[in-house]
Amino acid sequence: MSRLSGLLGLALVVVACGGGDDGSSSGSSGPAGEGPGNASSSGSTPGASSGAPGDGSDAGSPGSNPATPKVVRFVAMGDTGTGSNDQIKVGNTISAFCKSRGCDFVTLLGDNIYDSGASSADDPIWQTHFETPYAAIELDFFAVLGNHDYGHGGAGTDFPKGKNEVAYTAKSTKWKMPAEYYHFAPKTGDGAVELFALDTNMAMFGRQAAQRKDVGGWIAASTAEWKIALGHHPYKSNGPHGNAGSYDAKFGVSVPPVNGKSVKSYLEDTICGKVDLYLSGHDHSRQWLNESCKGTELAVSGAGAKATELGGKNASLFESLELGFLYIVIEGKKLTAEFVDENGKTEFTHTITKP
Repeated sequence: MSRLSGLLGLALVVVACGGGDDGSSSGSSGPAGEGPGNASSSGSTPGASSGAPGDGSDAGSPGSNPATPKVVRFVAMGDTGTGSNDQIKVGNTISAFCKSRGCDFVTLLGDNIYDSGASSADDPIWQTHFETPYAAIELDFFAVLGNHDYGHGGAGTDFPKGKNEVAYTAKSTKWKMPAEYYHFAPKTGDGAVELFALDTNMAMFGRQAAQRKDVGGWIAASTAEWKIALGHHPYKSNGPHGNAGSYDAKFGVSVPPVNGKSVKSYLEDTICGKVDLYLSGHDHSRQWLNESCKGTELAVSGAGAKATELGGKNASLFESLELGFLYIVIEGKKLTAEFVDENGKTEFTHTITKP
């Protein structure tokens, strides 16, 4: 399959998250664009592999001057897998937007398959809820798991189901989930950014011991200029699910474990103050919070297919119930984020610059 200009191979370093009480298990992965099988990892020792280049182009480099920082550009959105016309519309808008502005890959922030995940890697729901809605987008999709991906109508307690989405990596030319949690660095950025894909659903139920150790180690070892964590559950949100530690308080169901206290402690101990940005979904809206987690900026992009409501009391720079996505451009010491609506209109721009 051809790739849009700017799509390049990605180097993946992965380790599986666990299904046991302590969050430990084994898994395997392969390089981006290749599917699993070319490299493997087991337990808490990560394996490494390098993806093959895509079409050989470097749309991120505006010229031949080697001193010019290369550009990394990607889309982030969550709560997408409805199979609805709204999901298809957002997908087509992303396709047109990326052809105009340039994109290297897409990240999906969980709840990839409503309402209860996929029954297997061969489930026909993959066609209706992922392949068809994004047929026009010729990019790799790096996904994290959400509560609906773990089944039981969003209760998230059918823990083996997460592995079905990992297994689908071998079936699709664009779906990339090498393990239940993992990390990757786009080669086009030449060390500009490393992304850490979390499994916050397992953290919800206190099954994240190995994940804490692995992710903490990956972040500490990273030499990337920018570090970005991807997860499904937000640290703070003005949507109906609300903040970690008091999830769903407005519905009167904010009790352990669904109140998210273990998610809160996991994020505070593992990523807060250690990455530059945390991107999440879960609430079906788009928000850029004007509050941080020990300096880590927070954004919610969960309006990839449907919207719910807003009304929380966290300070925010932007919030909207319009469907759409987040577009991020990294160039050297500057990160620019744009919230784009379902019609391709940029509604909000936020820039972070490092000294």
